[in-house]
Formats: sequence, structure tokens, C-alpha cells
Amino acid sequence: ELSSSESVDQKSPNSQPEKENDADSLIRIMVTTDCHLGYMEKDPVRGSDTFITFEEVLKQAQAHKVDFILIGGDLFHDNKPSRKTIYKTVELIRTYCFGDRPVKFDILSDQSVNFPTKFGCVNYQDPNFNVSIPVFSIHGNHDDPSGDGGYSALDLLSVTNYLNYFGKASNIDDITIYPVLISKGSTKLALYGLGNIRDERLYRTFEQKKVSLMRPVESRAEWFNILVLHQN
Repeated sequence: ELSSSESVDQKSPNSQPEKENDADSLIRIMVTTDCHLGYMEKDPVRGSDTFITFEEVLKQAQAHKVDFILIGGDLFHDNKPSRKTIYKTVELIRTYCFGDRPVKFDILSDQSVNFPTKFGCVNYQDPNFNVSIPVFSIHGNHDDPSGDGGYSALDLLSVTNYLNYFGKASNIDDITIYPVLISKGSTKLALYGLGNIRDERLYRTFEQKKVSLMRPVESRAEWFNILVLHQN
């Protein structure tokens, strides 16, 4: 409790002055996972549950003015979601994640490696789109890539610029993970991702020491590291 002679603004002689640019260096991330969009979509009572929940996530992200949304896998319940589910997902992302609010962080890594589509860049830097809240996602065991070409529903959302799909291993017997290097003010964040791989296959790859996580070349001690992994 402060007496009348004390000031709320008093600092200890040993305290560090607050940096003026702290707010400009703060990265706000909305983390969500296992949305399972489309689960029980034909049920007359629960059919809209997953979409209502996902919309609440997006509303909170918008209200708290996050820098980006990070999805830890299983955005969809099936790896071949229905047209209704795809439609509702695109509708929600377009409603809450597109707009004129500027994105205040930069990507310093090679985006063609992080996001290996024909366009090879993070969605908010595409001049044809106004993205206000970028979404980054790996795949889970429900919406994993399969079939001819090894595509998943996330590939569709990625190539249409609704989200940034990363962490897709092209060779599960020899995995090299390149981080998405994010910079905002004085904060540096290395975002690693690895989508779901069957446990026994991934275990074997680790046993053979064929999993590598690449690190930034310069100022390694200055980077925060986040690994997004989806395993059961």
C-alpha cells in the first residue's frame, strides 16, 4: 500500500527504463488447434458446432488485434472435407482475416521454401489481397495430404491465399525443417512446423538421425523458437 508521499511512478534505482518501442516489438499470437471443421456436419443439432467455435476463435483474434493465428493441425475433420465445409471455412476466414489493418511483422526467411506453392510468398504480401490477420497452419492426422499429388485441403486454402500452409515434409525418410523467420521491431521469432506423420515412420526417421532443424545463421541467441508438431 502506498503512502501519500509515495508516487506510483517511482522506480527502484536498479530498475531498467522501459523501452519506448516495447509495444512495437510485441508479437501477439492466437494459438488454436484441432478445430475439426465439418465434424458431424449433417447432424441436425450439432452440425454447426465446429463452425460456431471457429468463428469465435476468429472473433477473439480480431478483437485482441493479434499479429497472426497459428493452427496446430486438424483444421478439418476429414482430409476430403465436403464442399459445404470448404465454403464455410473460406467464408469465415474472408470475413475476419481480410481487411485494411496493416500487418506489422516481416518474414525474413526464404518464403519459397516455407510456402512451396507456385507463388512462393506469405499471403499478406500478395498485392492482390488485403490480409489483415495472416493464418499459419500445419496439417494433422485428420486433414493430412494424400492421393494423387499428395494434396490436402490446406493446399487448396494455401494456393487460394486464405492461409499459409507450412510444415509439410516432402520426404518423410529424410526431414529438414526450415523455420519461418519472423521479425517485429526488436523481436525475432523462428517458427518451426512439422505436420502429422505416422508415429512409427517418424520414430524411425528420428532413430536414423534423419530429422534436422535448421537455425538462423546470424545472431542465433536473439531468436525465440516455437515448434508446432501434431502427433497422437
